[in-house]
Amino acid sequence: MDKIKIRKGLDIHLDGKATKQLEVFEPMFCALKPTDFIGVLPKLHVTEGDDVKIGSVLFHDKNNEKIVFTSPISGRVKAIVRGDKRAILAVVVENDGKNEAIDFSSVSNPIEKMLQSGVWPLLRQRPFATIANPADKPKHIFISMFDTAPLAPDYNFIIGNQQNTFIEGIKVLSKLTDGNVYVNVCKDVRPCVSADAKNVIYTEFEGPHPAGNIGTQINALSPINKGEVVWYCYPQDVITVGKLFLTGRYDSTRIIATTGSAVRNPHYYQTRTGAYVAQILDIDENARVISGNVLTGTNITSDKFLCFHDSQVTVIPEGNKYKMFGWLRPVFRRINDTNTNGDTRPYIMTGQFERVFPFDIYPMQLIKACLIKDIEQMEELGIYEVDAEDFALCEFIDPSKTQIQQIIREGLEFIRKETC
Repeated sequence: MDKIKIRKGLDIHLDGKATKQLEVFEPMFCALKPTDFIGVLPKLHVTEGDDVKIGSVLFHDKNNEKIVFTSPISGRVKAIVRGDKRAILAVVVENDGKNEAIDFSSVSNPIEKMLQSGVWPLLRQRPFATIANPADKPKHIFISMFDTAPLAPDYNFIIGNQQNTFIEGIKVLSKLTDGNVYVNVCKDVRPCVSADAKNVIYTEFEGPHPAGNIGTQINALSPINKGEVVWYCYPQDVITVGKLFLTGRYDSTRIIATTGSAVRNPHYYQTRTGAYVAQILDIDENARVISGNVLTGTNITSDKFLCFHDSQVTVIPEGNKYKMFGWLRPVFRRINDTNTNGDTRPYIMTGQFERVFPFDIYPMQLIKACLIKDIEQMEELGIYEVDAEDFALCEFIDPSKTQIQQIIREGLEFIRKETC
């Protein structure tokens, strides 16, 4: 097994790590949110009041009708939430507790089975972090088996006794590429893979965050050039694929870690994709609920529905209380709220980003190229290798408090719409 050490980065230590205690939680409601998927234009298949089973199609992507999004629970469509210009924000399903599911055993083609069941959206691609195009043949497939983000869940605990299911998922994914399936581990997470999967390569990573980011691992193993596509996913996604091929049914079970200093008893829950997590969060009112981690997660304080890809919910106090002396005040303890200690300032070029950015890329120059929408310069500086999450630490240490992840995301979207 090859070993790669990531030397640049920064570990952020927060209070509220989940204890290794697992509780089963069957949610009252689940929601699929088109906003969780980059570039998806939803076309509804249901109306409010319709009865659905696990695996029933709720909507498909207008850009590719084969990519469908299916219900994670059985029950009735409770609400179709719309926003500005009647854009679909969420399809909410009320759980009837029967767990009736559609059987996809008769579908023999692996890609068709994943598409029809609604499992396919678990696979994403670089560049652009969109749902993988089933018509493509990816250069490689990458699976990150560990997470180095603040208060990240322990995937070794999550996988638990599901090793055989994981192996089945790896076998299926290995058939989707002519290249390699890179299973990237750390010293504490080492699941086994059957020898039947010939093109599976293990690599052990060591180092601070973002060593666990898929972008960091791709950059170290097989950087993306213009015109190339790689796919990626995470351990629970692999397990979901494995269950589909072992049972013929879409199993939406997902284990999540509730974390953060505002959670009174942070631990793990076995729940469902898109679960309504308000029922399990014993928190104060003046708190921010984040689906994911504090660096890259989504603020779900208003609806409290778990985002599609996340295995973590973080709750921290809102930083809306005045602190004497503000940013001049010395800090002797861990950062545990959302206070940025000051307003947005002019963009200052400090040369500090290179300390925490492990890619062989000039981060400051790429950010500036994204700001001015210079496609040629963005391509020369490596835009196809990165996603917004890869710049989270740059944003965290930025004295200008610039929304760097948003700038990178907008740059990627600009190129995607201009070139695809």
